Amino acid sequence: MTVIRSRFGVLTPSSNTALEPLTSAMVAKVPGVSAHFSRFTVTEIALSARALGQFDDSHVLAAARLLADARVDVIGWSGTSAGWLGFDHDETLCQRISEETGIPATTSMLALNEILAAYGLREFGLVTPYTDDVQQRILDNYRGEGFDVVAEDHLGISENFAYSEVTAATLTAQVRRVAQTGPPAIVVACTNLYSADLVPAWEAELGVPVLDTTATVVWKMLRMTSHGDVPVAGWGQLMEGVMAHG
Repeated sequence: MTVIRSRFGVLTPSSNTALEPLTSAMVAKVPGVSAHFSRFTVTEIALSARALGQFDDSHVLAAARLLADARVDVIGWSGTSAGWLGFDHDETLCQRISEETGIPATTSMLALNEILAAYGLREFGLVTPYTDDVQQRILDNYRGEGFDVVAEDHLGISENFAYSEVTAATLTAQVRRVAQTGPPAIVVACTNLYSADLVPAWEAELGVPVLDTTATVVWKMLRMTSHGDVPVAGWGQLMEGVMAHG
């Protein structure tokens, strides 16, 4: 059997320590796939001008050009900033990355929205570590797109590095609280949480699919490089290809 070799370029917030080991562990399950990372400065998640300016396309494009030097086959922004910036921000970013590098691009949030549409999920519960105002912006953006966020839970943290230190117990408590309202799916949005590896246990306990944004971008990159039919065991229903349609 011929193994398709693919290099995934992953754009990474500079203070993030979770997505790289989690992403590498996921793609290690797929023969021929490797992940390669490029950082740009992100230290705070907030709605201030300074914090929002971290996501200016010029910073992201500089990191994307470095990935292009490694001749990656696809570039994924493993980040959730479109949740509060607006989904059109990621659509424009992907277009600019492709124009600049000649490499197709995707993002965690665009992939998440594609999954929600593909599986007929118009309602979901939302778990994040973010502050009140950032969380509200995410809720507003989803509701503006016709989604019903039936329950949400957030931790009020703005320091990006600190997200990686949120414990499994805290995350599990958040997911359980949201699950009490009976959503058909739960979204865990933030790529600096050690949450993607907890998804199988949550799904087994709660009986609903859990969509983690560190995994969604990997899911999409696999499909953009002809690896979409390879089940990725140990990362939940979505990655294993056994998620039921709504």
